[in-house]
Amino acid sequence: MKTVNHWIGGKTVEGASGNWGPVTDPATGAVTTQVALASVEEVDAAVTAARSAYATWGTSSLAQRTGILFRYRALLDAHRDDIAALITAEHGKVHSDALGEVARGLEIVELACGITTQLKGELSTQVASRVDVSSIRQPLGVVAGITPFNFPAMVPMWMFPLAIACGNTFVLKPSEKDPSAANLLAELASEAGLPDGVFNVVHGDKIAVDALLAHPDVSAVSFVGSTPIARYIHTTASANHKRVQALGGAKNHMLVLPDADLDAAADAAVSAAYGSAGERCMAISAVVAVSSIADELVEKIRERAEKIKIGPGDDPTSEMGPLITKAHRDKVASYVTGAAAQGAKVVLDGTGHTVDGFEDGHWIGLSLLDHVSTDSDAYRDEIFGPVLCVLRAETYEEGVALINASPFGNGTAIFTRDGGAARRFQLEIEAGMVGVNVPIPVPVGYHSFGGWKDSLFGDHHIYGNDGVHFYTRGKVVTTRWPDPSDAPTGVDLGFPRNH
Repeated sequence: MKTVNHWIGGKTVEGASGNWGPVTDPATGAVTTQVALASVEEVDAAVTAARSAYATWGTSSLAQRTGILFRYRALLDAHRDDIAALITAEHGKVHSDALGEVARGLEIVELACGITTQLKGELSTQVASRVDVSSIRQPLGVVAGITPFNFPAMVPMWMFPLAIACGNTFVLKPSEKDPSAANLLAELASEAGLPDGVFNVVHGDKIAVDALLAHPDVSAVSFVGSTPIARYIHTTASANHKRVQALGGAKNHMLVLPDADLDAAADAAVSAAYGSAGERCMAISAVVAVSSIADELVEKIRERAEKIKIGPGDDPTSEMGPLITKAHRDKVASYVTGAAAQGAKVVLDGTGHTVDGFEDGHWIGLSLLDHVSTDSDAYRDEIFGPVLCVLRAETYEEGVALINASPFGNGTAIFTRDGGAARRFQLEIEAGMVGVNVPIPVPVGYHSFGGWKDSLFGDHHIYGNDGVHFYTRGKVVTTRWPDPSDAPTGVDLGFPRNH
């Protein structure tokens, strides 16, 4: 059986805690790998390695950092298929989707390669006689990332490239459900010339998470995951005087107005709801159909959903793979089986789906629920699976009020041909990311990703300008150099004058 160990100080370090976690192939249900679960002492070893490396990395030149990152970007590009294959084997998503994940992660590596322009600082000269003021940004020290199972390569790449480019050292705690991609990312960084200890990977469960949150040498923590855990991360890390960005869960809505192109809206709904088996925080999980178009829209969605081919992720003909674990598959199925009792019409029920030859895999088909009420479990909870709820509203205003009443505010979209309605929507909707005829409005790397309300805890969104600011802290320097002709002026206890 394959074993996944830690990566500390530029090398593989065998797990010493005696605790191991199972990693399954979601397509077969078989345990294929065991992953080391770190003890408090092993987390401390990773942080110590990062702290030691920071002594030189934190003062390294921007040219050195970006040179390594350019080489790293080339290695990642050359190993796209290898990274994607690990994702498919442990997460289950189809290979094309895994390749897309790697591509979106590479955007942030490319942003980090250009960090020189982001760290330029500011200078004001002659603010008073012979006085200059400059603003600079400096790294924090050791920073940590705690990342989810659904994007085992992309989400870590949202964090560590920028953190490292800014001069920090990094300790990554990836999901123990699909750990292998993280190790390959670290190995390739070392091959690119990243000094030992700058990027470390420790695998583990809550013990490892809590050790990072409490460690006195960890200055900041980045997290992506569910809302309850994001709230816990934010509260705990903040109490330990750490800077925190904690991105939580979502219930993303798509508002479809009567003037929308319904074929385009149905295509978008199917792609956004069922892509990656719905296991993404930017999935559209609720469609709000306005006025009389609801029945036609639901039928168009049903027609498309029924044609999606479900199968193993390494089968090129598969369009959707299995869910990550059997327990998660059963939880997702429970929302579908309970929907009718709570007043919904089950248009498609995917709970009985199986794949020939892979009967023990974590399979579930596409489910479509119509006439869903806002007080039902299927609507209120983040299901994180291929279940799409359809709600109905009589007017644009009613639809916006319904969406804004949700405790989540991650992403949302509107489908319409009316520019005025779209403009109102982007200003009135209470969400951090908005799509106009774009169902999954994940920003490009040089803009920041993050939600509102219970979808984000902390003041900074991830990557983009917010990411750079999160991984650095500002300093303002006021300088006066005496001119050779100056004569001593004596002591002045008054407030410094600017004129």
